[in-house]
Amino acid sequence: AGLDRRGAAAAGVIPPFPIYLFDVDGTLLDSAEDICGAVRDTLAGSAHASISEDFLRGYIGLHLVDLYEDLFPDYSAARIDDLVETYRRIYPQRKHHSTRVYPGVRETLAALGGRKSTATTKRTWMVEEVLGQFGLAQYFDHLQGTDGFPAKPAPDVIFTALAGLGARPEECLLVGDAPSDIQAGRRAGVATCAVRYGYGDPAELARSTPDYWIDDPRELLS
Repeated sequence: AGLDRRGAAAAGVIPPFPIYLFDVDGTLLDSAEDICGAVRDTLAGSAHASISEDFLRGYIGLHLVDLYEDLFPDYSAARIDDLVETYRRIYPQRKHHSTRVYPGVRETLAALGGRKSTATTKRTWMVEEVLGQFGLAQYFDHLQGTDGFPAKPAPDVIFTALAGLGARPEECLLVGDAPSDIQAGRRAGVATCAVRYGYGDPAELARSTPDYWIDDPRELLS
């Protein structure tokens, strides 16, 4: 692009990139109701059965282990793993009935140049399923989830997605709504774009120092 990222961000200009990586939940899809509902189902009968959706939204984008370890600090690793596996069984059963595509996402993906992949904490098979259900998979050259390696804010999913595309970090813009997205992007050496319409706290996002900000995905087309 040949532009200074900080200068471009200050001027509100996002140059075109050869490669785009997208977070999914809170960036492409408003999926909190289904995710939080599935989590609450795993907590039925526990002291946290009535935990609020607002609290749970703060964990979207992180690994489920982080949530369950914070809720149950005395649980063994095996009991935490059981909760994670229960969630992974329950979540697909909801059929994404309460999930919606964010306004402007479909138009942006259809018109945006460059090659595209995902970089999400969801498993790859689940990414393929949900983006296929909502007709978004067709706009991607590659789909990548977190499959048995560290989740964001670790950079592993970004490196794996880039490898799948045969691309280099300096070619890439990562778009996400959570501080973990931006932190993972910085660790991977890619440019980062924070979305204000997702689940991330804007103040926390700002502390992660994204290169760009958008209020609507269509701003990527400018």
